[in-house]
Amino acid sequence: MAKYRCTVCNYVYDEEVEGVKFRDLPENWRCPVCNSPKSTYVFLCEGELCEKVEVKEEESTVSDVLVRQMVEWGVNYVFGIPGSSSLGVVEAIRKNKDIKYVQVRHEQTAAFMASAYGKLTGHVAACLTIAGPGATNLATGLHDAALDHSPVLALTGMVTRQLIGPGSFQEIDQYSFFEPLTVFNKILMSPGQTATLTTLAIKHSLLKRGVSHIGIPNDVQKLPYTSPVIPFKGRMPSSATSQPDFLIRKAAEVVDKAERPVIIAGFGGMGHGNELLELAEKIKAPITTTFRGKGVIDEYHPLYVGSHGTIGSTASSALVEGADLLIVVGSSFSEMTQIPEKKTVQIDMDPMMIARRYPVEAALLGNCSELLPKLRDNVKEREDNVYLEKIGELKNEWLDLLKEEADPSKTPIRPQYIIKVLNEKLADDAVIALDVGENGWWFGRNFWMKKGQKMLMSGYLASMGFGLPAALTAQLVYPERQVACITGDGGFSMVMGEFMNAVKYHLPVKVFVFNNSQFGMIMQEQKVENYPNWQTDLYNCSFADYADNCGGIGITVKSPEKLESAISKALSVNEPVVVDIETDARRFIPLEEK
Repeated sequence: MAKYRCTVCNYVYDEEVEGVKFRDLPENWRCPVCNSPKSTYVFLCEGELCEKVEVKEEESTVSDVLVRQMVEWGVNYVFGIPGSSSLGVVEAIRKNKDIKYVQVRHEQTAAFMASAYGKLTGHVAACLTIAGPGATNLATGLHDAALDHSPVLALTGMVTRQLIGPGSFQEIDQYSFFEPLTVFNKILMSPGQTATLTTLAIKHSLLKRGVSHIGIPNDVQKLPYTSPVIPFKGRMPSSATSQPDFLIRKAAEVVDKAERPVIIAGFGGMGHGNELLELAEKIKAPITTTFRGKGVIDEYHPLYVGSHGTIGSTASSALVEGADLLIVVGSSFSEMTQIPEKKTVQIDMDPMMIARRYPVEAALLGNCSELLPKLRDNVKEREDNVYLEKIGELKNEWLDLLKEEADPSKTPIRPQYIIKVLNEKLADDAVIALDVGENGWWFGRNFWMKKGQKMLMSGYLASMGFGLPAALTAQLVYPERQVACITGDGGFSMVMGEFMNAVKYHLPVKVFVFNNSQFGMIMQEQKVENYPNWQTDLYNCSFADYADNCGGIGITVKSPEKLESAISKALSVNEPVVVDIETDARRFIPLEEK
């Protein structure tokens, strides 16, 4: 019998208590506490592991207890590089069959993979590295997790206790280094702290949706220690949150008075697309999303009008500009999303996001899974009207523009055409890991997500190099699903060593490199600011040959007529593939070429 955790409210589904295996529950089953869908649950433990609370091994160490405690709280993966000041923990992981260690080529990748795991599942993965440079190399990936509220556990080795302070080999002040980016930050100085600090670190990371760090001196890792494991069940509060009926009715009254409402859905709405659509269909409102909100609903639905903001559609811009009410669900109001100051009904689980930029007419603090159905039930149903016709007209104009841009005859291959072919070829349940750069701009603007697809990206930090590590994580979590990494030559070359790990661990990720031999987005930024184009050109190897040399498959595409067959070939094989696509660094087709 197994146990599963709801990542929204922390309810534990215990198969032994419920009498039904989780996998046998119908797909439309809902969390009995917060109404979240089955997809929001993550695996915690199974069989004897669920019952094992006492460590009895005679040769148990601090590291053994730490790892067992991580396993008890559902940590399934540790990403990292072994090293002298972390070998005690590495050995404990090796001996424990209930946790998986994934070796990386750079510690930044370890943190990126842990961050991607949190974004994808809502649960914690760990990254592990050594003192000094190993710890500092985690910083970029951990900042990505911190800014995007992804739960991560960072474990770092340290010099032995007697060497802390005088300036020893590879010694830095690791506590101070991690303090600004963590929600929990402690140094494990004695065996008796092990189970408690490990539990608190994971608990903080889950409840505060951020990075926890534990530094472990080298000598402490290897000290003999036996301790009971602190169970997960009964240690977490329910995070189910709703609002009084009075506030729901007030928000519904605001919606009922609006003539041109628009729903803006952000990352916080993920997993609740059905509720969003039910509300939109009842009040006849269009839905637009933030960049990170892409995929919250099937984007082929008639009421979806594209993303909003810097990568937004003309339809979304016109409708938001003309709206007399915005219903904003799970958005942080980033300046990149460009949500204007208008009459607003806002739903968010984070109180600091409520009215973050502007005052709101009605604020609903809590989970979308609980609040959206209540709002839907309280608003009045509307008849079809001219507003729906206007929505359809604007959307069709936008689709016509995208079709015109995706010219299959131009060489170098237009990025719009690459996106069009990927849109047609990627599986309906594909997981798409997106890197930062022009490739991301074109994806956000031109790609239309299907209901079963998922997208991973570096949101607030917007760090190049996130795409490939995120794809590796996605393939580990979903081994049977198609995983695509959409990246540029700049972003891919920052982390291309990790493709060897795709081969090593038999992860059949498909990497599509938009190769324009430029830092294309920076080139455009120079143009916008009237600077000459300088130091953005890239000297590249053949990424396809590199993939072949790693033991994967490499495909080069230089002409548009070869693109469809190349992408089809890449998606048809059960091996890691790099498709090196020669494309254009220019954002728009010059008028004289039209």
